[in-house]
Amino acid sequence: MNLKELLSSRRGQFWSQVLPYLGYVLQSGVAVVFLFLLIAFSAWYTSILINVPEELPIRWIMLGILLPLTIFSSARTYLKPADVVFLLPQESRMASYFSSAVIRGIVYKLILLLLAVTILWPLYIRSDTDPQGLTFTVLLLSGLKVLSGWGSWREQHMVYKPAAAGFRLLRWSVIGLALASWLWYSPVSSLIFVTLLAAAYLAASLIPVRHPVPWERFIQLEKRHAAKVMLILSWFVNVPQGEQRVYARKWLSRWGSGIPWSKETAYRFLLIKSLSRSESFGILLRVLALGLVLMIITGGQLASAAVYLVALMIAGLQLSSLRNVHRESFWLMVYPLPEGSRSRNEVKLLVQLQLLWAVLLWLPLLPQLLSQPVRVLGTGAAGLVLVWGFRAAAMRKAKKELEEDDL
Repeated sequence: MNLKELLSSRRGQFWSQVLPYLGYVLQSGVAVVFLFLLIAFSAWYTSILINVPEELPIRWIMLGILLPLTIFSSARTYLKPADVVFLLPQESRMASYFSSAVIRGIVYKLILLLLAVTILWPLYIRSDTDPQGLTFTVLLLSGLKVLSGWGSWREQHMVYKPAAAGFRLLRWSVIGLALASWLWYSPVSSLIFVTLLAAAYLAASLIPVRHPVPWERFIQLEKRHAAKVMLILSWFVNVPQGEQRVYARKWLSRWGSGIPWSKETAYRFLLIKSLSRSESFGILLRVLALGLVLMIITGGQLASAAVYLVALMIAGLQLSSLRNVHRESFWLMVYPLPEGSRSRNEVKLLVQLQLLWAVLLWLPLLPQLLSQPVRVLGTGAAGLVLVWGFRAAAMRKAKKELEEDDL
């Protein structure tokens, strides 16, 4: 059996399932929105380069943007549950299968990292009083990216989960310290420190006991990767839902407890509990946190309106995927829900949550309300219009689905 050909075949099968939906994504207008955002970002970034703010914390900005891009590592293995039986006899030869997946995972994410460096570099050399050289910076980041990818791959092979979690924290710390030392210290001192740090990390990574091939862990990770792709596509078109990861989140356990106990609100209760335990809610929180940080940074500039609308749009798209969570649930077909209650509860919950996000994201603009009332109030009004647009789209989809069910 040629394992490299098997990996290539499975990669092709997966993308053959995804590519037909991309046409619907483009028809939704996402390409036009992306082009508009690209033009708006280019204009804003050009104005920043022309008039660089004094005492801009460029090193902290570089660290905050490049660190997660350097640390994040993953590899698509395309393993399936049946492989535990049929590929297990090939376990000693699986290195040839995984090597291609690991290299592709590192290369694709390295391209994204270098793109970010290319965008940030003009601002960096104009803001920093003693900038590092571009060539050495690219080489260092490439080396750290490879180190992070190698470490992430070994973490997945570790037998004990606490050990894997500990080494994941160690990898984050090593990459963070290495990148910070490069930004704040001289090249020679930093390279010596990074070399010693990387050598110590590599030596430590050889100690934990590892599985030759952690079949079950790889299969679960692959299911999550595929589910994330389908989750993004579900923002624009109905797609088959993959296995979603469930999070406990005990701090949200009481959310929804005040809903009246009736058939009309039963589906709303189910949606709230599903959202509070889903990966979508974690993404919503990250979008909110990042949006608030960017709103604070750009609070007195026109770019704050663009940040506000983009964050609110991403939140709306993420919330819209919740409508597909229980679409194929057998028990919802059996339980006698009132006609139309599912769509009513979906639209109501999505609008309420997006309105809440709109208010929270708007709060950093309040200090400029007296000095720039038109911009602040106009941004809030634009946010309400965007929420109304998502509500209208959700109602149209719900009406169309009801009409299709009646046929």
